[in-house]
Amino acid sequence: MREKNYEIPYKGGILPYYYYADFVVWDKILFETKEVEKLSDSHIKQVLNYLAGSKLRLGLLANFGGDSLEWKRVVL
Repeated sequence: MREKNYEIPYKGGILPYYYYADFVVWDKILFETKEVEKLSDSHIKQVLNYLAGSKLRLGLLANFGGDSLEWKRVVL
């Protein structure tokens, strides 16, 4: 599924904005893509936040912007 949005629960309510995951594969794996020179800790934190909001446990972060494919497996 392409670009799925998730509500963000916070202190007993729902925040007025959403997380937008690039892809969700088999309703189990969150797949987030980037096109940057190098992945950073903030990209990994973004995937962790998406996993927490989606209640999924496994994420894959892929970067297509460097000289070669860079990817990280992220587990909540």
